[in-house]
Amino acid sequence: MWLLQSSIGKKLIMSISGLFLLVFLLLHMSVNFVSIISGEAYNEACHFMGTNIFVQIMVPVLAAGFVIHIIYACVLTLQNQKARGSDKYASSSKTKVPWASKNMFVLGIIVLGFLGMHLMHFWTKMQLSEWLGEEQALGYTLVSALFKNPLYAVLYLVWIWALWFHLTHGFWSAFQTIGLNNGKWIPRLKVIAYIYATVIAVGFTIIPIFFWLVPGK
Repeated sequence: MWLLQSSIGKKLIMSISGLFLLVFLLLHMSVNFVSIISGEAYNEACHFMGTNIFVQIMVPVLAAGFVIHIIYACVLTLQNQKARGSDKYASSSKTKVPWASKNMFVLGIIVLGFLGMHLMHFWTKMQLSEWLGEEQALGYTLVSALFKNPLYAVLYLVWIWALWFHLTHGFWSAFQTIGLNNGKWIPRLKVIAYIYATVIAVGFTIIPIFFWLVPGK
């Protein structure tokens, strides 16, 4: 099948799954931002996310999107390295492209690594516990305790800004792959990419800094 076998088809699948995840990141950041406004409201939001039927359906869909995006990123990276052969390092150094675009795979690995740790600390103790009928940890209590740990807070910030670099290239590149690749739209999409990535990164950054620095939170 062309969509699964050709390089263009694989890029298309990776781009579509990436665009889907862009929406998730914005929603996730918005919900998490509630935690610095009201602990009670955040706990209610977490409970809603853990019990709402629509969210229950979306979680495995999102998980599938992440898996597909990661698999095709790995496949395309290996294909590109194989195509370059012994000249892959030389060609990389001679190509004048943004740093993020040359290091998308490495950035993706950083994002993936922390995502696993993030899921272990939050999803397993909240939504998974809800599914298993166990006592669900209060979201606000969990967030506050983790972000008061300087090591976790610093690792979280490293993850967020690795994500920023990943998004600044991935955002416009995804639209380019699905067809918006003319000279008029690419510069606009690059600007939008930086705006989107910065909103996401700053929004997520404020949360650990708030819990880390504000007494009594």
